[in-house]
Amino acid sequence: MFTFSVVDVRAVIARGHTDAAANGGFRNPHYGLLPDKDERHGLWIVGDEGVYVLSNGKLAEGQRALAVYADECDPKTKPDYRDYKRRYFGGDDGIVFIDAERLEAMLSTNPEATHLRAEFATETMQRSVITRS
Repeated sequence: MFTFSVVDVRAVIARGHTDAAANGGFRNPHYGLLPDKDERHGLWIVGDEGVYVLSNGKLAEGQRALAVYADECDPKTKPDYRDYKRRYFGGDDGIVFIDAERLEAMLSTNPEATHLRAEFATETMQRSVITRS
């Protein structure tokens, strides 16, 4: 299970809008393997050196996307992040695309929510919003 602050997730979504407006749209969630398919606003959950959400607005040369680490899997704050990532995301690097419109609709169903939770199984990912005190 990975949790991300709702405030941070909304910032990633907003940054994707800003980057897309400034640089001509959204990056393909399939890294060019399926050109002109699914080039819509969203974010990626990325597992590589930790697990983080990343905005998908197109970027200017040399610009970096906004990335926010999962509470449980931030290399800067969690010394065991590699073990956690391997156990709950898998040993290989990977990317999962989440449609921003659907995510924003889910977040709006619970205005008191503080975190987005993502749980991975063999072939699926389940998302939910939770409230932490």
